[in-house]
Amino acid sequence: MRRIVIAVAAPALTFSLASCGALGGSGTSADAGPTKGSDMTVGLLLPETDNTRYEKFDYPIIKAKVAELTRGKGRVDYANAGADANKQTGQMQKMIDDKVDIILLDAVDSHEIAGMVQKAKDAGIPVIAYDRLAEGPIDAYISFDNELVGEVQGRSLLAAMGSGTDSSDKIVMMNGSATDPNAAQFKEGALTQLSGKVTIAKSYDTKDWKPENAEANMAQAIGAIGKDNIVGVYAANDGMAGAVIKTLKAAGVAKLPPVTGQDAELEAVQRIIAGEQHMSVYKSYPVEAETAAEMAVAKVQGRDIQFDALTRDKVSSPTHQNIPAQLVSVVALTKDNIKGTVVEDNIYKVSDICVGKYLEACAAIGLKK
Repeated sequence: MRRIVIAVAAPALTFSLASCGALGGSGTSADAGPTKGSDMTVGLLLPETDNTRYEKFDYPIIKAKVAELTRGKGRVDYANAGADANKQTGQMQKMIDDKVDIILLDAVDSHEIAGMVQKAKDAGIPVIAYDRLAEGPIDAYISFDNELVGEVQGRSLLAAMGSGTDSSDKIVMMNGSATDPNAAQFKEGALTQLSGKVTIAKSYDTKDWKPENAEANMAQAIGAIGKDNIVGVYAANDGMAGAVIKTLKAAGVAKLPPVTGQDAELEAVQRIIAGEQHMSVYKSYPVEAETAAEMAVAKVQGRDIQFDALTRDKVSSPTHQNIPAQLVSVVALTKDNIKGTVVEDNIYKVSDICVGKYLEACAAIGLKK
């Protein structure tokens, strides 16, 4: 089941419930609930470091929000698996052994981690799947609307290729890792827009999302299709988009075809301004991360009304049905809306983006320090 939930409604709803005293105690999320007070440990397991968002946004935002909600008494026990599923298994086992109160899990391999999710459940530790839908008996799921991400990417790619595009035009699909369920949803969403309208000449599931693997795949695609016969590239995220563009340049492509991306990484924003990358998908990490922290604290403190208000959607994994969830909507990021998205939301300052060789391109779109 897939529904879109407008993320900004969640904080407002939480505040409304608290103001009415519906959550128990004095009605504020920082006060002790019926299950546990504010002295808690939230385990946070993130999957990799190649994507800069996890270290730069997700972890610090969740850490700060847990501290805010618990008046400084709650702590976050953080571990990053570096794209190693076995390492993440060990990290999760340690958190279970340490008896953390709840685990926010962004799985490297959603299938392989299912046994650990069951172990946590058996130990009485709730698990909230964060950003990627893990298998096993998870208690809730918070992520972006992943099929919508793919749809936005596919629509943007078609628009950039122009009205003269037909079904004989060849594109390359550089999808994410086969072990990440989000990647399959991104691809599914993109295919709803691309199938029948262009020829998908080559499609790759990129191992571990690694840019170096995307480079190798793109080099193979260029060799098979011909560098001048590729009219567009669907790249599932910005790291791979950068690798695709690097490979196209190395092959001597004079005019780059439109290339999609995702995550609004700083280098991708700069490539968009420079006209090298057509678009990215901007996802509000503060909304996702802060909501995850609210869900975790509410769950530990036994605030069922607040928890239910934050998880009004339902999703299903291969092992469990109707999992409480919140799906956050997304925005197509192009050079036309950089100021109104990543700058306005304080993800980046203009002074971060508009440096060196990008100064002239920034000025051309009215982005000035």
